[in-house]
Amino acid sequence: MKAIVTFAVVLLTAGAGLAQNYYLATQQAKRVSGQNDAEQQRIQNEANGAPGAAVRAAAPADPAVTAALANIAGLQSDFAALGGATGDKPDPAQKISLLNDLSQSAQGTKASAAAVKMLANDLSAAVAGKSKLTPAQLTRLAREVHALFNRSKLSAAQTQVVLADAQKILTDGGASLDAAVAVVTDLKAVAAETQ
Repeated sequence: MKAIVTFAVVLLTAGAGLAQNYYLATQQAKRVSGQNDAEQQRIQNEANGAPGAAVRAAAPADPAVTAALANIAGLQSDFAALGGATGDKPDPAQKISLLNDLSQSAQGTKASAAAVKMLANDLSAAVAGKSKLTPAQLTRLAREVHALFNRSKLSAAQTQVVLADAQKILTDGGASLDAAVAVVTDLKAVAAETQ
């Protein structure tokens, strides 16, 4: 009986640890989202000539954060363009744009060109013509992909949560399970190379 109680305590402790890692990963994603929203609002205000926009623009921004937000926005735009494509074949220009944005995602160790190209091909196939992907899903997918290109900033548990979320987003958006698994396999390869 003591062994069963001990086993139950170990399971509960492990489950709490996984829940904590998931919570941390979601909080990090929310922070990045908030920063992205704030940056987009600042840009919109500046473009509209809102009072005080020049004062806010004068404050120096962290170049790494600015680059990350720009990359996430670019990926989101790529996914939206692919999702709005007619049929399952993406336009070559859309594929090139996605490939370029994926290549620029890593802020540290870069993934190999072969891994990036494989991911771009599989992502294009999974997202093309899937108009069921909502803007919120596109944003989350862009964040997840960007995070995996910067794997060194994630724990192993966070990486697993991000991979599972990416697969769920794709399948919920209309991609086949095989296509979503192919993307996740490519993302794992990228994450391993950028660790």
